[in-house]
Amino acid sequence: MKNKKVIMISAINLFQGGTLSIISDCLSFVNNSNYPNKYNIIALVHKKELFDQETYSNIEFIEFPKSRTSYFYRLYYEYFYFNKLAKKINIKFWLSLHDMTPSLQNIQQAVYCHNPSPFRKVILKDFLDQPQLFFFTLFYRYLYKINIKKNDFVIVQQQWIKKEFINMFNLHQDKIIVAPPKIEEHKEHLEQEKIKNIEFSNNKVFFYPTLSRPFKNIEVICEAAKLLITKEINDFEIIITIDGKENNYAKRIVATYKDIKQIKFIGRISREKVYEYYNIAHCLLFPSILETWGLPITEFKQFKKPIFIADLPYAKETIDGYNMVNYFNPTSSEQLCDLMENLIKNNNVFSNSIKIEKTAPLAKNWDELFSILIN
Repeated sequence: MKNKKVIMISAINLFQGGTLSIISDCLSFVNNSNYPNKYNIIALVHKKELFDQETYSNIEFIEFPKSRTSYFYRLYYEYFYFNKLAKKINIKFWLSLHDMTPSLQNIQQAVYCHNPSPFRKVILKDFLDQPQLFFFTLFYRYLYKINIKKNDFVIVQQQWIKKEFINMFNLHQDKIIVAPPKIEEHKEHLEQEKIKNIEFSNNKVFFYPTLSRPFKNIEVICEAAKLLITKEINDFEIIITIDGKENNYAKRIVATYKDIKQIKFIGRISREKVYEYYNIAHCLLFPSILETWGLPITEFKQFKKPIFIADLPYAKETIDGYNMVNYFNPTSSEQLCDLMENLIKNNNVFSNSIKIEKTAPLAKNWDELFSILIN
């Protein structure tokens, strides 16, 4: 064991939502693959308790609990400490799963870029809603750029981001791997009688599983609800997974729209509970202004029900030929209101979606991705 080289998987900044699923899915693949027979696998994480040690029995975890206490620690680890750590370990390959490329010497490495911040225009309201996110967004383009050409590969989730990276950082297209996230299939739908603590009604149910971030654009849904009510359309429910306690943005949204009885702010829920709501919802709403994928879109497609999504490049690539979709301008509550009204009245007509062609190198799953990286 001591003579084996190490595959280092760094993810000290991933702790919730879709980004946590990235590291969980990655480690699940590696743990059950043939790689532990050839290499020692070490994962650098925020907290060990986020991962069941029995599930990942072939992986050694090193935790960095200070990694999220301040951006100072995050920068210190990436640009100073990790180089010291790497000198003590016989490393075969270093995979960074959270956007930033550490300063390493003479080590093969790759970075997985899934934060879309560089592609969003920063607005002053973001500072009032979430100051830390506002400042980090300002600098994220530069953080991406630091050391990025040291990587043997840069991994992105979509073709449109690959094009942006080629233009933004002058990277060769052969060094950028398009790796769409692999979503666990749920072929059998949950039976309603097995779903606990969810109230049922005859209303049309719209569901938006989201974190509390300004670019998630929750307000466009709430404004669409107000418009429906002015049209005397009341037989609908909207389920949104914030409760106002998360940050200033959530607090403002809940305070502004809490009196609309059709909107239910239920707070953060488990992934299992998300799938329960997928089962009872009549339609998924996804108005986010910016994503590198849009995980709920892919998850909800398995249920073969309507999806209303922002008319933006990430959404069109994620929906990938699905035939029960409608697009809307993410700044237009009127357009969303019209779509919701048509669904409520059973008059919905779906849009056409197209398949987006992706250029090599392409990895359809973790096995293909590691084959490119390690070999």
